[in-house]
Amino acid sequence: MRKSMMCGALLVVMAASVLFSVGAAAKVTTLEVLSRTAYGTFKSGDYTRWDIRVVGELAPISEKVPDLEKAPRNANGMVEYATRLSLIMPVDSGRGNGALLIDVPNRGRAISLSLYNSPRNVFLPVGSLNPGTGFLQDYGYTVAIVPWELGYGIELPTFNGTEGKPRSIEGVALPVIRDVADFLAHVPAAPDGSANPLAGKIQRTIALGYSQTGRLLRSFLLGGYNSTEGRQVFAGMHILGAPSGHIVLRSTPGPTSGAGAIPTFADPEMRGVAEEPLAVSDVLEQAGRSGQSLPRMVFVNTTTDYFSLRASLGRTGGTGKEEKAIPANVRVYDVAGASHALASGPNQCKYPYATLDWHPIMRSTLIALDRWVSTNASPPANELMPIREAGADAQALKLPGHLSQGIIQVPMLDQDGNAAGGVRLPDITAPLGTHAAQNPPLSFICSLAAGYVAFTKNKAERDAAKDPRLSIAERYKDQNDYLDKIRSAARDLEQRRLLLSEDAAVIVYSAAETNVLK
Repeated sequence: MRKSMMCGALLVVMAASVLFSVGAAAKVTTLEVLSRTAYGTFKSGDYTRWDIRVVGELAPISEKVPDLEKAPRNANGMVEYATRLSLIMPVDSGRGNGALLIDVPNRGRAISLSLYNSPRNVFLPVGSLNPGTGFLQDYGYTVAIVPWELGYGIELPTFNGTEGKPRSIEGVALPVIRDVADFLAHVPAAPDGSANPLAGKIQRTIALGYSQTGRLLRSFLLGGYNSTEGRQVFAGMHILGAPSGHIVLRSTPGPTSGAGAIPTFADPEMRGVAEEPLAVSDVLEQAGRSGQSLPRMVFVNTTTDYFSLRASLGRTGGTGKEEKAIPANVRVYDVAGASHALASGPNQCKYPYATLDWHPIMRSTLIALDRWVSTNASPPANELMPIREAGADAQALKLPGHLSQGIIQVPMLDQDGNAAGGVRLPDITAPLGTHAAQNPPLSFICSLAAGYVAFTKNKAERDAAKDPRLSIAERYKDQNDYLDKIRSAARDLEQRRLLLSEDAAVIVYSAAETNVLK
């Protein structure tokens, strides 16, 4: 989706997809269990994985999904869809914690196991269903992976376009997520009698979005989808790397989805993503007008999100640089030195890929969000990086022309090139290099993965390299000095509830095993 799609029709479709009222007659109609497999044994007990084909139907008029009225209808006058659902759940429901985590896949790839269960320095790739550390299962979470995007496990309704070829209606994604999540949490069985395997086991539901699907959840709220049948759908939302922007859901001839494109350094003018409302406060103000029950939300942002994804617009909106108040039902945590993605494999960028392990912040903030939802315990206060105007900085993705009054801002950097402020993991408090440096040539992968530039070992190496940053030997008296700084930083984050005790221990043990002065 490039400049040929930057037309009025596209924006009308995009606007329609986030401003309609939702229908009350939509529902899941049947479940077909495809497979059941053992998933593993954890602190909370044995887990199982079920793969299920879910069939549902939508009311073509009341839903107001663009083009839905053109799709064929069943005997009930409804439009059908089907999607493949994966459940990872305790065998003994009494061993679970009552929380259902709805994993909204990014470009067809499950995200929950990667974002929460990755071990330090051995990251699970996005899309992995391996249990990794078992964090989610140890804490008793039930995970539901709900495909929503064309080409990735969902059977979308279609209609014949003017060219005589079928077009898939991607706007169905939002009511599908709503109805599957609501069914799993509240409905004992489908109308055909097929049982809900989670019936009576769920007390609260939290949605997880990453980048593309974080923007999808913002559009979900703008569409008024967080209430159905008089019930709240999501009590909480946990969003990584999507502080501003929306998603374009349109009818497409396929075979691939039209929802994956984003503005890039090669195409900063792409429309449909950087559209008002951009500030989190404005999104929730507009979403609240629908009368839906808004969730409690936690946003986790990275340094890269500001340079490559215009994160500052989530704080200011598309006009000026004055920051808007963060709503009371929202927390925002900027992770200094974090990259939007942790990449591996062949590297065609200037620097090695960024390495900062930000997964501990995802784990701690999930626990904080869940306690906020379940017990009303306030999470830690917002932690933002101070920002400055990017101006003509070519390392920052420029503002699109249609936001003529906006200002892009990026994090202030310290003398080492690391971002100031925000949540500072021990690896940033006691650094061994520059984290999340913009990584030329700023291609899609280089701009999102960012780079890591290690410090030199000693002053002689620094002088030879003409590196203005202090060397490791100039920073730390000895290994114990370095380790003491790591321990102190871990203890501080743990006391502020931004680091779980088990993660603090892993970080300290890892530092103890690394002779940084060797």
